[in-house]
Amino acid sequence: MREAAIVSTARTPIGKAYRGAFNATEAPVLAAHVMNAAVERAGIDPVRIDEIFWGVGNQWGSQGGNAGRMATFAAGLPESVPAFTLDRKCGSGLTAIALAARSIICNEIDVALAGGMESVSLTVTKDAPRYVNQSVIARKPAAYVPMIETAEIVAERYGISRAAQDAYAAQSQQRARAGSKPGRFARKSRPSPSKRRCSTRRATAPAARP
Repeated sequence: MREAAIVSTARTPIGKAYRGAFNATEAPVLAAHVMNAAVERAGIDPVRIDEIFWGVGNQWGSQGGNAGRMATFAAGLPESVPAFTLDRKCGSGLTAIALAARSIICNEIDVALAGGMESVSLTVTKDAPRYVNQSVIARKPAAYVPMIETAEIVAERYGISRAAQDAYAAQSQQRARAGSKPGRFARKSRPSPSKRRCSTRRATAPAARP
């Protein structure tokens, strides 16, 4: 049986949704940046890529229209390279990589480019589609429950306190900070140009009261 190997990786830095450095950066720009970085690091001719497997959770707005294919255009990769986009929410990118590996193991392809992207700032907005299929909720009322609510259900079911969650979150941030100091993320992350939308708030003084 053939084996599949990851020969290069790349990722963008992370920004806060709505307020971060990438809040006005189109999703294909982010994807194109890491696609090109991964190809460059692998040292291969992009013409050799047999298929692009791309995972996206919110497939509308900046991430609509077969986002994997749109990112291929933005990256300037050969138009002869096909691409498709899959949706498995938080597991979309990982699933795309797994499918690429299976295709190589099964001898369907030799070279794949796989990964995922998500711009919450440009998709989870007031204009985001929120259509609910009645045929679905008639059989599964909770089918459209958002992730924040499922998190509450998991916490209650398994007795995970808010204090325990806060401690875990703090530890994660501390580890990320400690890991970034010696440049451990340098090989993974590739600095990316960004487009940011800034907003200002007008401060008002409280009215004087007699």
